[in-house]
Amino acid sequence: MKIRILLVDDHAVVRSGLQLLIDAQPDMLVAGEAADGLEAVAKALELKPDVVLMDLSMPGGRDGLHTTAELMGTLPEAKVLILTMHDDDQYLFRALKAGASGYILKSSPGAELLKAIRQVHQGQAYLHPAAAKKVIQGYLQSTTPGEKEPADSYELLSEREKEILGLTAKGYTNKEMADMLAISSKTVENHKAHIMDKLGLSTRRDLMRFAIKRGLLDFED
Repeated sequence: MKIRILLVDDHAVVRSGLQLLIDAQPDMLVAGEAADGLEAVAKALELKPDVVLMDLSMPGGRDGLHTTAELMGTLPEAKVLILTMHDDDQYLFRALKAGASGYILKSSPGAELLKAIRQVHQGQAYLHPAAAKKVIQGYLQSTTPGEKEPADSYELLSEREKEILGLTAKGYTNKEMADMLAISSKTVENHKAHIMDKLGLSTRRDLMRFAIKRGLLDFED
């Protein structure tokens, strides 16, 4: 089944270019388009897309941040991927707080955008490298010096589970991890369930926070 995507951008030319890129993929299709926040919410409720590709700057007094927050309240199963020109901490953190699953710049290569769509659709978070660093710095700055997650909880994990925890936090999909580790995607999913249970975590954001504090993330420049 193809990933159904709703394009939300006030520029028709941008939407046309995105549609050409997306519809050329065998596993994706553009289910609809919207030019502003109000139309985006209406179309999302009507079409029930898998992923909403959301611009931040839109007319009508309802920008992408407000629209994302509204969508999360009315259609929580939808995944919102922010696609914007704004490489700014303020927009990034507000977008994540609003419930966005990913944040990518319009200057990114098409291949990176397609990867981000697939990753978000699979329930993973996606941040372009610079944004990922900002999120990590934000977490570290908000942590009390010397504060650590309970050491014994991490030691409850098997070596394979520790490996999968690190790869998951770095944004690898289940399929990518399965290929790397020569196991099935189902086995990866089972390991992830055991990891969340052993660590007492309930969301991917909790997992990311845990991984940061354990020093499991290492993003290159």
